[in-house]
Amino acid sequence: MTEERGIGDNSETVAVAELRSLIERIERLEEDKKAVSEDIKEVFAESKAKGFDTKAMRSVLKLRKQDEAKRQEEMAMVQTYCQALGISFVFD
Repeated sequence: MTEERGIGDNSETVAVAELRSLIERIERLEEDKKAVSEDIKEVFAESKAKGFDTKAMRSVLKLRKQDEAKRQEEMAMVQTYCQALGISFVFD
């Protein structure tokens, strides 16, 4: 019985140590994520100060993240809707 208890305690200690390690890793990554987010905000502020339209830049970033086929499909749909509503649309 004592032997089993010792093994259980060891496993529990290992599990607690692993949990603590995982939590600490997540905390460090959250700090890194916050720092990167702040860096991105600074780049957008710099862009705005230089006269760039940050809303348009965000749209371009969104488009660049998309798969080429998905982007073409979305742009075709936007063009179709614009034409149906009589909105001038030029995008090549």
